[in-house]
Amino acid sequence: MTVLGPRALNRATLARQYLLDRADVPVEDAVAHLCGLQAQEPQEPFTGLWSRTRAFTPGLLDHALTGRHVVRTHLMRRTVHLVTAGDALAWRARHDSMLRRRVTTTYRRELTGIGLDELAAAGWAVMADHRPRTMAELVDAVRDRWPGPPRRVLGELLVAALIPMVQMPPRGLWQTKAGVRNLPLAIWLGRETDPLPDGTGSADDPVGQRLVRRYLAAYGPAATADIRAWSGLTGLPAAVRAMRDELVTFRDERGRVLLDLPDAPRPSPDTPAPVRFLPAFDNAILGYDDRSRVIDDAHLGLSVAGLRAVLVDGRVAATWTTHDQRLQVTPLRPLSARERKSVSEEAHALATFLDQGVDAVRITADPG
Repeated sequence: MTVLGPRALNRATLARQYLLDRADVPVEDAVAHLCGLQAQEPQEPFTGLWSRTRAFTPGLLDHALTGRHVVRTHLMRRTVHLVTAGDALAWRARHDSMLRRRVTTTYRRELTGIGLDELAAAGWAVMADHRPRTMAELVDAVRDRWPGPPRRVLGELLVAALIPMVQMPPRGLWQTKAGVRNLPLAIWLGRETDPLPDGTGSADDPVGQRLVRRYLAAYGPAATADIRAWSGLTGLPAAVRAMRDELVTFRDERGRVLLDLPDAPRPSPDTPAPVRFLPAFDNAILGYDDRSRVIDDAHLGLSVAGLRAVLVDGRVAATWTTHDQRLQVTPLRPLSARERKSVSEEAHALATFLDQGVDAVRITADPG
């Protein structure tokens, strides 16, 4: 079985994440191909799409959000993702049990004795008037019947697990600060979420198979542990077994079996990789169990701490931030003169895009 080293896996990831070459595709198509963008920080997807697509402007994503083509909703790993309306409707039921399990496991003691189906029915009844509500307003409406759990716990259970919700615009619009107002997906999109077909969880699991294909198209080659880490779902190995005949397999240097689509791009490890600026919590890093194809072990903490990353030669080599009209890049390793020049050029382009009054770019000294 062919062994793929970290650099080969890196170039495959960059190609599929539109980070090797920016893609000339509409916003909705980019969001669909990427299987969504992590979006708990509302402004971050704008940078993620700018780094991946040609001629991207913030108004394109704003239009997709207000036009109900893409939505902000809890999905993979119980985190807020920006996904297409079609994917939200098709995938939500497959994620329901995971979402419930993650909330109830986190707050097991606080939720003792709470009937989840009864609470969900009460929440749906409150939202039946089609009026967007904050989490606090939804909790207020059911609090008399469930006075025991802390308000935050009850709210998270309703909004992030029991009722498929969309976070309404203006939340997530360009340079807009807005609190979260929730509305059921079915009301916002005018269609119920797709029910799970017969066979889900068995070897036939059709929704799981589609998820695996989509994941591999955007993240492969990958191990089943990577698929689980990205999705948060535990039942996908059955789907993988059902579709093994249509997949090709490799091994990484750790000996893990990697799955892939036969015709997916796997560029040469020698393919040049441009500098790219990633937003906080980008799935190009977080979408794997083994993240070594993109980031060194010493820097893994950065990927979950909300620090924005800079890819140099395809790997996380610096972090970046904006403050006091300055875009600052902080290297994590020594950068060559040519690398510093490339980072500076891309940083200036990003500063222009961000349109936040940034009038200076500073690359700090290399780490000691």
